[in-house]
Amino acid sequence: MRDNILYFMRYNILDDLKSLIERGELSEAKEAIRELLKNANGDYKRRLEFEENRLYRWPMQYPFEEEEALEELKKRIPSLTMEEFRKLIERGCIDYRLLEGKVRIFERFVPNSLWLCPDLKNKAIEEKDETIERAKAALVDRAMDVMSSRAKPLTYKFRAKVILGKGSVPKGEKVRVWIPIPRVSDLHPEVRILAYNREPYLADEMHKQRTAYFEFASSGLNDEVWIEYEVVAKPFKVDLKHEEVEEIRISDYLEERIPHVRFTRELRDLTKSIVGNEDNPLLKARKIWDWIVDHVIYTYVHDYALFDNISMYAATKRRGDCGIQAILLITMLRLAGIPARWQSGWYANPVRPGMHDWAQFYIEPYGWVYADPSFGHPRDGEDWRRDFYFGSIEGFRLAFNSEINHPFDPPKEHFRSDPVDSQRGEVEWDGGNLYYDKWDFELNLLEVGSP
Repeated sequence: MRDNILYFMRYNILDDLKSLIERGELSEAKEAIRELLKNANGDYKRRLEFEENRLYRWPMQYPFEEEEALEELKKRIPSLTMEEFRKLIERGCIDYRLLEGKVRIFERFVPNSLWLCPDLKNKAIEEKDETIERAKAALVDRAMDVMSSRAKPLTYKFRAKVILGKGSVPKGEKVRVWIPIPRVSDLHPEVRILAYNREPYLADEMHKQRTAYFEFASSGLNDEVWIEYEVVAKPFKVDLKHEEVEEIRISDYLEERIPHVRFTRELRDLTKSIVGNEDNPLLKARKIWDWIVDHVIYTYVHDYALFDNISMYAATKRRGDCGIQAILLITMLRLAGIPARWQSGWYANPVRPGMHDWAQFYIEPYGWVYADPSFGHPRDGEDWRRDFYFGSIEGFRLAFNSEINHPFDPPKEHFRSDPVDSQRGEVEWDGGNLYYDKWDFELNLLEVGSP
């Protein structure tokens, strides 16, 4: 079995078809794909089928027409006019695409607009979220404890649940559900399954995208599956000293991984310009890290399934969320000859947990250390972030995954909602994949404390 579920992305689609999709002429693109599928076979056929699958996602990711989007942004900037809104589009402050000849706005464009064009913050109503502020304080306290070597491991108990939408699968049909669960790793060496409402099949404790798999007959109603687990999560602190390191090659973590860890000419040139003549592995890694922290800002992005090459997007647009930044870091580190790999799951802040991605790189004599570029950006005067998150981690983490594009055990039959990562699960039946609008996922923190 292939270990990369996006293996077929090595095939390019025809320029005419690509142009239709880029222009947002989705109906014509669908017709063109179906015509091409008549004579396609093998991996290229799979590539075309994936392209057809992606066509349905664009309207869901860009749901707002201009008037609707204006009303959304006016909740933060009440005085905004349509003329001003369109000027923001021209400035690149508003994420949009043309779909079927109409301007459609990205679902999470409001926070992005304030990150992309910070001057808008002067006009916007300030939003204070007490939960977010408490979560930030909890993170700072935890990081300070790690830096001072006072932090101890934490034991978490979670319940992860998938709830199907009523009628999403016809009554009596078999439903297949994959819920991500933590891997056993240095980050959390102890993982215990506590309870579940249906008997699951558990993937190996070190599977690269570990899941609990459920099968059951649909009731046609709001069926639920859940699993509870306990995990011990460890902080990790390291004081990296460049004079101590030596070069080591771990081939599995120096290779391309189509389509997102791809050694394009542009990325080769960029990496070379950043690293220069440096030959010390740690100093090379630090130069790449600093460039990403300084040049790639945090923004929300559309589905990872809609990207052809995530690392190139990050390098050229110089923006992206946690996973986008982590994949760029991994790609550039590998280009510099430094083994690097993926890690993702949830940022398990006890006040406000949420999905998150980060990376690791290998440096002797330290072994695998951590790198979280989206957390490494200094903010609100927190300059400690840049140094701390280059090597260390605070331990508010659940790691489900150690690789991108990796198949589940058992493998999924239909295209996944997220073929890159696995953080909230996947659902399918014989009729096809169920996208996120057909079901809900919950990860509830039941308890946290010291072991």
